[in-house]
Amino acid sequence: QVQLVESGGGLVQPGGSLRLSCATSGFTFSVSAMNWYRQAPGKERELVASISSAGFISYYADSVKGRFTISRDNALKTVYLQMNTLKPEDTAVYYCNIRGQDSWGQGTQVTVSS
Repeated sequence: QVQLVESGGGLVQPGGSLRLSCATSGFTFSVSAMNWYRQAPGKERELVASISSAGFISYYADSVKGRFTISRDNALKTVYLQMNTLKPEDTAVYYCNIRGQDSWGQGTQVTVSS
């Protein structure tokens, strides 16, 4: 059974940083591309970043490009999202996802506020 467990969220001031983690199990992580999505109150879920199975290719939404970095550790079956220079508009619940699958974890709340 696929399990995705996000962690690392919290309350941070504008300009601050957070590192999100997504621990996975139940599928072959090393051959799976992974995504980070987010959903803000009253908005649709949006793709934030994506990384290929080997970690050599990544994608970022324009809104986070240059501030967020996606990475993965295939030995630990974990995908990360380093978020720097956070803005209030980054406030959302963040989810990891296996590309092409409708499997979701519980998400982790990120709140950027002074």
